Amino acid sequence: MPVSSIEISAIERSTMRKVAWRLLPFLIICYLLAIIDRGNIGMASLQMNHDLGLTPAIFGLASSLFFVSYFFVEVPSNLALQKFGARRWIARIMITWGLISAGTAFVQGANSLYVMRFLLGAAEAGFFPGVLLYLTYWLPAAYRGRMVAIFMVAIPAANFIGSPISGLLLSMDGWMGMRGWHWLFILEGIPATLLGIACLFILTDRPEQARWLSPEQRTWLTTRLDEERSRKTPIGHISLWKLLRHKHIWVLALIYSGASAAGSTMSVWAPQLLKTFGLSNLEIGLVNAIPYGLASVLMIVWGRSSDKTGERRWHTATTLLLITAGLLLALVTSSLVATVCLLSMVLIGAYSMKGPFWALVSSWLSSSTAAAGLAAIGALANLIGGGMMVNVYGAIHNATGSYAIALLPLAALCAAGGAMVLLMGRKQRDTSDNAGFKQEANAH
Repeated sequence: MPVSSIEISAIERSTMRKVAWRLLPFLIICYLLAIIDRGNIGMASLQMNHDLGLTPAIFGLASSLFFVSYFFVEVPSNLALQKFGARRWIARIMITWGLISAGTAFVQGANSLYVMRFLLGAAEAGFFPGVLLYLTYWLPAAYRGRMVAIFMVAIPAANFIGSPISGLLLSMDGWMGMRGWHWLFILEGIPATLLGIACLFILTDRPEQARWLSPEQRTWLTTRLDEERSRKTPIGHISLWKLLRHKHIWVLALIYSGASAAGSTMSVWAPQLLKTFGLSNLEIGLVNAIPYGLASVLMIVWGRSSDKTGERRWHTATTLLLITAGLLLALVTSSLVATVCLLSMVLIGAYSMKGPFWALVSSWLSSSTAAAGLAAIGALANLIGGGMMVNVYGAIHNATGSYAIALLPLAALCAAGGAMVLLMGRKQRDTSDNAGFKQEANAH
């Protein structure tokens, strides 16, 4: 006997509620720790750079090496996740990155810092695209924009929470004969390893294996996802090497690199920028948290707006243009309040972009291409945005002494990304993403 639409709607609501509460809180906490361990070098630099004799150029290079190894390992890591299962592979990622992050406390100079940052990038590579891939196993298309935005709130939340905590840890200077930045790396690295072990008991690889869903819920979810995978997409199944030569992959990577670079550059360099106003380490941590707090709220609002309207293109482009405007304001601002405002514009744009963008990307990739495709876009964007721009910023600032001038290449990258997403989205405006969403939105 056919199930009524009311019963189907009730099953959908109960299933998605249970999936969201089971997976998202835990994954958000895991990603929060990843971002803290990736970016805490920015707060550590307030003491570490002096202790190790690091110039802005050396510090910029050390920070950027994370993204170099990230680039080389990200795609193989995502393919390994597909082979071994998300539960075991995400656990492996977290355990290794936690140990390496804590081990950074024992670096003795530039060379050992280079090695540890390179190893940290290799260890963490695959976590973010792996979770994105994992969520495609569980979330129908109509839910991905808001759910990805909720998951990615961990990025600004990590800095909102992590900056004050890092400021407090720096104040442990001298305890047990170690500097504050030593304690910062150790005490912020251990939790990731512990949560990595917890992954083995909390995560479930696929909906059909979920004992915590009822048989009816498992049937509804697997059927819905199978139907969506059967639809044609602009980028179908192709080999990894052909995928890396696909023009859309490179365009999407360039688009995302602006937001990636903005987030990475601010995470690494904003504490030193705020230090120029004569703030203490704890005050820097507290002030640095303000833009991230705003971004944490607004990226969820923006993701929900994108899902509600089914519009991805303008929701992505607008955020990149907001980043550009904030960066250009650095040329005419000199006060602490104005600096916090421009940092807020940049970070709100950088993080609000992520939900609509990844929802758009996941709808353009077939299920057989998603593992390599999502990782390839993220890896290329991180290499261009994080690896290159963080280093470029340090080199320009080292040569000119100006934070504002060092931000100009980043502003140009974000402006170009905004233009590209509008052009690419215009060509793809009639794809299955928009059509599929509108059908589902009308059904609800």
